[in-house]
Amino acid sequence: MNSPNDDRRAAIDRAARAIFERRGYASVTVKSIAVAAGVGPSVLSSFYRNKAELFAAVMDLPFDPASAIPRLVAPGLDGLGERLVRLALQAAQDEQLRDDVGAVGPLIPGAVTNTPGSVRAVWEYITGEVVDQVLLRAGIPDAKMRGALITSFLGGIIIARYGVVVEPLASASEDEVVALVGPTIQRLLDPTQPLLAPVAQ
Repeated sequence: MNSPNDDRRAAIDRAARAIFERRGYASVTVKSIAVAAGVGPSVLSSFYRNKAELFAAVMDLPFDPASAIPRLVAPGLDGLGERLVRLALQAAQDEQLRDDVGAVGPLIPGAVTNTPGSVRAVWEYITGEVVDQVLLRAGIPDAKMRGALITSFLGGIIIARYGVVVEPLASASEDEVVALVGPTIQRLLDPTQPLLAPVAQ
């Protein structure tokens, strides 16, 4: 027999997953999830420290920002591009997420507006809670724009690899993809490399 705490947590998890899949990640608040679950915000916070932790749990992601960001940043800027690529590929190992990404293929070129909610939610989560935070902690200039470019590039790789199944990318090993894509992400992380070349006068 479930305890009242088990029932409340199950209600929170169901409500959170439904809301994230419907509305994405960025626009959802902890309060809206608590209301949908029929509990107070303080009850929700007794199970999850914040929205990011709740999202990682209910979407079955293999990481949460509290643990992922220190591991990404601690070794320094060198190799950070490869670490971000590997994290993105590992996130795509979530079976439900891969099923949803597979549904994006038929929607191209309308994928930006019609992407399944869980894919959009994960995209927004990785942008706001992982990539942006990594760049801010590393003190990289133009962090928001660089973060948007990095997430868009990695999102395209994930969709091509798992959704549209573009060969030979789809059949390449994780290490091969990391080796191929890592240097491009690393350039976007390099604070000495301007995003735009100066316009000739």
